[in-house]
Order: sequence, then C-alpha cells, then structure tokens
Amino acid sequence: MILLQDIRTARPVPCPYLEGRTFVQEYFYAAALDEREFDTYLASGWRRFGHFFFRPVCPGCRACRPVRVSTERLTPSSGQKRVLRRNWGTGVVTAPLQFRERLFDIYSLHSRKFGQEDRDRAEFEETYFQKAVPAFQTEYYVGEELAAVGFLDVASSGFSSVYFSYDPRFSSLSLGTFSVIREAELAREAGFPWYYLGYYIAECDRMAYKGKFFPRQFYDWEKEVWEDG
Repeated sequence: MILLQDIRTARPVPCPYLEGRTFVQEYFYAAALDEREFDTYLASGWRRFGHFFFRPVCPGCRACRPVRVSTERLTPSSGQKRVLRRNWGTGVVTAPLQFRERLFDIYSLHSRKFGQEDRDRAEFEETYFQKAVPAFQTEYYVGEELAAVGFLDVASSGFSSVYFSYDPRFSSLSLGTFSVIREAELAREAGFPWYYLGYYIAECDRMAYKGKFFPRQFYDWEKEVWEDG
C-alpha cells in the first residue's frame, strides 16, 4: 500500500481539456500492485500510465469525473447497434503487453488526427508497456490488417481502459465506440461487474463518446462514492 508521504502534488499547468482552467494532479510511483491493491486506487479515481499513478486535484474544479459502466446491464443504443453491425467482421484478439512497430504507427497516426502531442517511441513503450498492475492489450483486425489497439488494466472489480487508438483510415467503423462495447463484454465474460472508461468531461468534445454508454456510474470526489448518473 502506498503511504501518504509517497503521494506528491504536481505544479499547476494549463488544463489540457478545458481552455482557461488550471490543471493540478497528485501522483505516486509504484511498480507491482496486485489486482486487489490496484482496485483500491482505481475505485477512488486514480489512473495509471506506466509506473506513474495520478488523479486530478484541481482547485475549484471537479470537471474530470471517473466513469464506469455495468458489464452485465450495458445496453447499446440504436446508434451503437449500428456500430456493432458495421463491425460484424472486425476481429478482436487479446494478448499480453508486447510492443510492435505497427502499434506505435497506429498510436502516432491517431495522435496526429486529434492534434495531440506525439510521444517518441521510447516514451510510448514506457507509458503503455511498463507493467505496474496486471494488464493486457486488445487488437482489432479488419481483414488481415491491424486497425486499432487498446491497453487495459485489470483490477479485482473490472477492466480499466488505459488508452485506445486506431488508424484513421478506419474511422468509418467507429472503432472507439466498438471497443467500449467489446471490452465491456470481455470484462463480463471474465466475471467482472465493471468496465472503467477513465475520466469524463462533459464540456470536452473528444470525451463526448464516454457519455453515451448506459447504465453508468460516476465517482463523487467529495462524497468518495460511486453514484448512478
């Protein structure tokens, strides 16, 4: 278990999600948490990249809301059912975390499409392939071609989506939406009640898709409980 003195607060920076706001996060480093230990942090709003665990503590702002969906009761909307039909031939494979050049290519293409800052290859490997908790990757194939990849952490209550990226040539398939439904199904098949989507910000357009899955729960930072929303 991480001790209180191990948790640090980063310096304030401009918010990467909402213009004109300030972003502050607290963080710690850990190398080997098991599913139950990790669940304690995941269930209280923490996220992870590599050995770096973090959550927002922005003064006067709680726009970043941890969100999770019920794997047993997740009900696709009519639009999401159309996405499922479009992906009837999309193959999904789970695999241990393992770097390949094609994965970095997909990540880079996806980052440029959404105007995000590029990571170099070494940083990409450190962020997504450095295991600090039980984790694996999902690979999405259109025909013989790898079109998308997801990175997932495993806690005692469910799977947590760390990041998902796709090759923009396959944008018409709405693979981001498809991945949420399919990975929630994988969590249900593994016996887990929850699929965690990370942080949802209602005012942030690139997070809009996270608000379209039901039923769901949000973590209340003040009450420190998950509530239906």
